[in-house]
Amino acid sequence: MNKKITIGIFNDSFFPMADGVTMVVDNYAIRLTKYANVIVFVPEYSNKKFNDKTLSYKVVRCNSLKVPFLDYSLAIPKYDKHFSKILDQYKLDIVHVHSPFTIGKAGLDYAKKHDIPCVATMHSQFKLDFLRAVKSEKIATILTNRLIKLFNECDECWAVNSEVARIYYEDYHYKQMPKVMNNATEMLPVNDKKIAEDYINKKYNIEPNEKVFLFVGRINKLKNIFFIVDSLKILKEKHPNFNFKMLFVGSGQDEKKLKKYINENNLQKSIIMCGKITDRKILAYYYHRADLFLFPSVYDASSIVQIEAASQKTPTIFIENTATSATVTNNINGFISAPTKEDFSSKIYEVINDKKLYNKVKENAYKDLYKTWDDTIEKVYNSYIQIIKNKKK
Repeated sequence: MNKKITIGIFNDSFFPMADGVTMVVDNYAIRLTKYANVIVFVPEYSNKKFNDKTLSYKVVRCNSLKVPFLDYSLAIPKYDKHFSKILDQYKLDIVHVHSPFTIGKAGLDYAKKHDIPCVATMHSQFKLDFLRAVKSEKIATILTNRLIKLFNECDECWAVNSEVARIYYEDYHYKQMPKVMNNATEMLPVNDKKIAEDYINKKYNIEPNEKVFLFVGRINKLKNIFFIVDSLKILKEKHPNFNFKMLFVGSGQDEKKLKKYINENNLQKSIIMCGKITDRKILAYYYHRADLFLFPSVYDASSIVQIEAASQKTPTIFIENTATSATVTNNINGFISAPTKEDFSSKIYEVINDKKLYNKVKENAYKDLYKTWDDTIEKVYNSYIQIIKNKKK
């Protein structure tokens, strides 16, 4: 194809809500502008503003309503005539849906109306969200089936790893095994390691030889953050002379609850809540200084943070049989624990005290798991071109 294609990316969250899927969309859009015209369709937030002009690509916002008790707002494209009018003015060549809710449905509807291909990425285990919300297997299945209906109407679907592909095909009954398109990161390895280490040590009063554990993400109980505290409490009780600092980086609806829980367990000297870090260079310092990234989430499908950790040669401990652990082989390029706080605590101590194993795994994590967006997006763009050609045939 000689002329530049125009790509419409649709997602039900966006800045200033910097969740994992938002970061994926942003990195897609930034790099796709090298090859194509890119327009991102996302919600407008009434209570939080963001200057879209700071971005290198076009953003079109849709009115939304705040969802009670959640960090998210729900876009309402059907009731936003201005959004619908602007969307119809664009001549898109392909639609890429990153969430199957209202904005995603608007993207699919546009693709069907204009007879262009629609690709969707499967980022999340939606049934788990529904089960937590409605506490009913039957209702959660009905809601999941509605989303799968949208995915089944797309020309092609991509899963973020092989386990997510399996879940959608075998458990959610998507029509065929999805193609795997792994996530990546734009984060580069820290150049001046001493500057990074000194920065974190000074900021949090950490001794140079003290072990540091890290969590980065939304401070939400869905991420199993209280499980981390429980595991570290056991670690302290079993090994009272083992000194460490645990850094929680991020913000979210359960910040106050987590802080209270840390205090109740008398761990305030060992566990530090760092807040949200928006400077990506500084965030890389946190990953570099950490000895281990603790990620016991059973909710996430494939988080960018585990790739960011690998970029700094910081290995991650996961829970066994989770989607997030699908790219990892235990004691090869990551660590996997049984799903109990006792086992997770033991795994931390075992790993830290086996230097030979630790050094092998951290090097393999960097080699096997660290993927850059530049390489990934070239593959994405070539896939778009092929899908467009197939649609025309």
